[in-house]
Amino acid sequence: MDLCYPIGHFHVNGKINREDIQHWIDEIAQAPVKLEEAVNGLSAEQLDTPYRPDGWTVRQVVHHLADSHLNALTRFKLGITEEQPTIRPF
Repeated sequence: MDLCYPIGHFHVNGKINREDIQHWIDEIAQAPVKLEEAVNGLSAEQLDTPYRPDGWTVRQVVHHLADSHLNALTRFKLGITEEQPTIRPF
């Protein structure tokens, strides 16, 4: 397994359509529930276990997801509410 790409490279399969966009919106909407189901009941030891050698722990990945989504929300809000929005680095 190539640890640089544990879930594979990003691929776009042709032209993106409304159904693709709706599917991605639905996936994002379902993500918090799926994440909670995935970690619910894990012990502290399990949460503090790296998901791969020298990788982040499960706990770190969960916190990173929350931080990342909040950061994205803030960036989108700034982008749609400012007259001349600055694209801020992540």
